[in-house]
Amino acid sequence: MKIKEVPFSWIERWGHRLDVEPFVGGAVETRVRLENASYPKNPLHKVTAGHNGGIYNGPMFRRNYVDSPEHGVPFLTSASMLRADLSNVGLLLRKDAETPKLRFLRLTRGTTLISCSGTIGRTVYTRPDMEGMWASQDIMKVVPNPSVIPSGFLFAFLSCKFGVPMVTSGTYGAIIQHIEPEHIADLPVPRLGHKREAKIHDLVERAADARALATELFRRAQQQLASALGLSHRGDSKTRVWSETKASCLFDRLDAYYYSDKCLSARRAFDVASGCQSRELQSVADVFIPGIFKRLYADDPQFGYPYITGVDVFQIVPTSSQYLQKKVAEVYSLVVSKGMILIQEAGQLGGLIGRSVPVGRHLDGFAVSNNMIRITAHHAEDIGYLFALLSSDSGITLISRESAGSSIPHIDANRVRRIRIPWAAKPLRLDLNALVMQARDLRDDACEYENEARQLVERFIADAS
Repeated sequence: MKIKEVPFSWIERWGHRLDVEPFVGGAVETRVRLENASYPKNPLHKVTAGHNGGIYNGPMFRRNYVDSPEHGVPFLTSASMLRADLSNVGLLLRKDAETPKLRFLRLTRGTTLISCSGTIGRTVYTRPDMEGMWASQDIMKVVPNPSVIPSGFLFAFLSCKFGVPMVTSGTYGAIIQHIEPEHIADLPVPRLGHKREAKIHDLVERAADARALATELFRRAQQQLASALGLSHRGDSKTRVWSETKASCLFDRLDAYYYSDKCLSARRAFDVASGCQSRELQSVADVFIPGIFKRLYADDPQFGYPYITGVDVFQIVPTSSQYLQKKVAEVYSLVVSKGMILIQEAGQLGGLIGRSVPVGRHLDGFAVSNNMIRITAHHAEDIGYLFALLSSDSGITLISRESAGSSIPHIDANRVRRIRIPWAAKPLRLDLNALVMQARDLRDDACEYENEARQLVERFIADAS
């Protein structure tokens, strides 16, 4: 329980609100501190421009999704905007998206995105690979006026420890919480001087460019893999909802999805890959899934490891405020290390299950949920090839194919170990490893650039208070 005494003047000033969050969450103190700082301040609406003054979310509307990029546009929700990999986001019907009612939801580089429904205040900077996507009404768009304020500096402020409490202080709603543009329009934005703001902006832009380049390198690795091995199983996977298989193949599994046209097509793609040997995954890598454990957290970070779930692993910047006790993390081998590949082993088909993430220096040392498969290549030079292979359309399908369960499907480690994969010649493996490792390191660089930008904002504000 949190107990706090506040002066009635605070209640009067904040619209006679009687809910506790603005007062115990630090928003009031933060705003008072900013107002007393020596730097000049601008209301947020004075540094934005564009639709509705540059601060808007969007109307409620029926979402009609399609499968074809020809007829759809990538559509971000407040959950998917947080992902590092946006290649599998839903496609909103283009005919709807380009109507006057919705076309202003198209994103431009430099816009700050803030989740404004459900979990409030999660913030993302629109990078080059997001430009041209549409964003849902559950995402607040804050479009900076470039002639007034650098976009990267505004993002760093809104996502730092001073900006987030003030953004979330306008939250309302008992079950599903919300904020609206008017709740943050008057938020005071400190002005730190051209030189400092430009430095912070440059760090955020470097992070955005690094993430966009990483996305391009991952895509290039997939294209090179598909071209060299002749991988393709998309052709007939969506034309039929039925398939045939021999009775002699049914001794291992009886569930229909295992023999679906999509899964059989993926299996064929791996089996006929050009110029490759066929090997079981366990012959080139260790495959491990930790057992179920009781989550015992440490009050002091020095006695624990930062703990994240499978969903957190896929985010742009995986972070945690919870620390799993060291004894628990070590007994169950939950701590991941640089060089591993993590694969989601639980969830609904078509979601994150079967999808992969390479562990770089940012994730190194995190304790990660037992719902992630750990893949460790026998030779470090094969990490990139394995990631490219397992994160391909065929790889994702064949891993998720091994799941079982009616409510929340799970995957057994032994079945993953026995998956047969095409093992390419060494030159191709080395080429793909170089691309994937460079992309992984760029994502880690981006995390560090953004963190440094926020730290600079916080330090400058603290020094002026």
